[in-house]
Amino acid sequence: GVGFYSAFMVASKVRVVTKAYGEDQAHAWESDGVEGYTISEAERDGHGTDVILTLRDEPETDGRAGEDDEPERGYDTYLSEWGLRDLVTRYSNYVRHPIRMMVTKSRQLPKPDDAPEDYTPEYEDYEELETLNSMTPIWRKRKQEVEQSDYDEFYKSTFHDWEDPARTIPFHVEGTLDYHALLFVPSRAPFDLYSKDYEKGLALYSSNVLIMEKCADLLPDYYNFVRGVVDSPDVSLNISRETLQQDRQLRAMARSVERQITRNLQDMRDNDREAYEKFFDNFGRGLKFGIYNSYGMKADPLADLLLFWSAREGKMVTFAEYVAGMPKEQEAIYFVTGDLRDRLEKLPIVRTVVDKGFDVLLCTQDVDEFTFQAMRSYHAAAVAGDSENPGRDACDLDLKNVTSGDLDLATEEEKEAAQKATTEHEGLFQALAQKLGSKVEKVVAAASPTDAPARITTEGPVSLEMERVLAQGPEGMDAPHSRRVLELNAEHPVFAKLVAAQDAEDDEKLGLYASLLYDQALLVEGLPVDDPVAFAQNVCSLM
Repeated sequence: GVGFYSAFMVASKVRVVTKAYGEDQAHAWESDGVEGYTISEAERDGHGTDVILTLRDEPETDGRAGEDDEPERGYDTYLSEWGLRDLVTRYSNYVRHPIRMMVTKSRQLPKPDDAPEDYTPEYEDYEELETLNSMTPIWRKRKQEVEQSDYDEFYKSTFHDWEDPARTIPFHVEGTLDYHALLFVPSRAPFDLYSKDYEKGLALYSSNVLIMEKCADLLPDYYNFVRGVVDSPDVSLNISRETLQQDRQLRAMARSVERQITRNLQDMRDNDREAYEKFFDNFGRGLKFGIYNSYGMKADPLADLLLFWSAREGKMVTFAEYVAGMPKEQEAIYFVTGDLRDRLEKLPIVRTVVDKGFDVLLCTQDVDEFTFQAMRSYHAAAVAGDSENPGRDACDLDLKNVTSGDLDLATEEEKEAAQKATTEHEGLFQALAQKLGSKVEKVVAAASPTDAPARITTEGPVSLEMERVLAQGPEGMDAPHSRRVLELNAEHPVFAKLVAAQDAEDDEKLGLYASLLYDQALLVEGLPVDDPVAFAQNVCSLM
C-alpha cells in the first residue's frame, strides 16, 4: 500500500525478509523502487518479517539557502533515536500494537567501598527494549473512566498550552458514521489567532493513526479556536486533501462537531456565566465575524452566543436577556458603536434613550457595526408574562443604531414642537446648511431633544462608526462616507443665539456658530474635527 511504498522517499533500497509460521523456508523481496523487484530464498530465525531500509545519501547543498528557508529533515534523521521516537509519538502514538525500539539509557554505577570522600559518581550506558507508543488513546475511554486532570494534562502536552482548557468536550457517535472526538476550548486566545498565519483544524485520526495534524474542514471559521482530535475508522488512511473536500462522511462529522461546540457553549453561558464572559472576551470577536462573513446566514446559531454591555443594567447581556427586559411598547433593539464604553455611556442620545426607559447595547469592537448590518434583525422567542409584565409573542426585532436619524422615539408633543421650530426658522436651517456645505446633508430640528445643543446623526447604511473603521483601511482605498445630519436642540439657549444672529443678519457670526456646533458634535461622537486649527481659532474668536 501507500504506507509501504513511501519508504522509497528516503530509501535507495528496501529489503523485506519474511517467514510464515510453521514454514521452514524464508523469502526475501527486494527493490530499488525503480526497476521492478526480485524474490529469493533467504534465512531468518523464527517466523515474522523484517523490513530493512538502506537510506539514500545525504543531498549536497549549494550553500545558497536563505535565512528564511526552513531546514529540510535529512535522511540521517531516521537513523537517530530521537528522530524515530519523534515520528512514532507524533503519528503512531495510539496504534494498538506496541512499537518497540532498542534505546540507549544511562545509569549510575554502584559506589565502590574504597571510594574517596570526593568521589564523583560514574555512569554507564546500556541498551534496553522500550515501548515508544502509549497505545491507549484518551479519547476512546469513557468519560467516567477519565479524570478532568487527565484531560487537562493531555491538552497541555499535546497542544503546548500552559493553562488548563476552559471547556472539555468528549463525545462518541455511532450509527452510519462511527467516530470518537475530544475537543477543547482554550482558556485564552493564542497570540496569532487573528493573524493570517493562524491555522485552524482538528487532528484527524483513522483507527488511532494520525493522517492529518490540522484538518481545517472539520471546523467552521468562527470556531477556529477549538482544538482537539477526531478519530474514525471510516476515514481512509490514504485520504488526500482533495478527497477530503468531497468526502460526505467528513462533512457529516463537521456538522456534528459544530453542534457539539454550540451546545457546550450554550451550557457554559447558562450555567457558568463568569467563565463564559471570560471566554467571550477572548473569542467573541470571531463569533461576531462569523455572522458578518456568512452575510447573516449563521445568525441563528450564533446570535444567542453574543454578549454586549447593557447601558441600563451595567453588565454583559445576551440578546435574549435584553428582550426579556424590554418595555411592551419597545419595537426594536437599540445599540451604539464606538471605541470606549465610558464615552458611549455619556453620549447625549444614549442618555436620552435610557431616560425614556429603553436599554442601549454599548458595542466597542470594530466588527460590531458590520455584524448588526449583516443580521438586520433578531428573532426573539416568546417571553412568558405575569401580572406585572404582560410578556411578548415571538417576533423579529430590528437592530437600530441610536446615532441614526430614524429611531422614532419622540412623543407627539416633541414631534409637533420640532415641526413648529422647522417651520418658523426654515431660513435659519437653510442658512446653516449652506454654511456647512458638503459636510452635512441637511440641518434640522431634533424631535427628541437632548441636553446638548446639537448632535450628528446619519442617513443611509453607513454610520459614523462604520465610516471611522473603514477609514483605517489600506492607504489609497476610497472609503465610503456617511450622510451626516446636524440636529439642533430648539429648546437649548444656544438655539436662541442662532436665531438672534439670523435676525441681525450677522452672516459672519452665523458661519462661526455653524462651524463650532458641527465640530463640537463631532468631538462628542469621538470623531476628529476636519480642521483643528480652524476650530481653535473659532473658539478664540468667540471668546
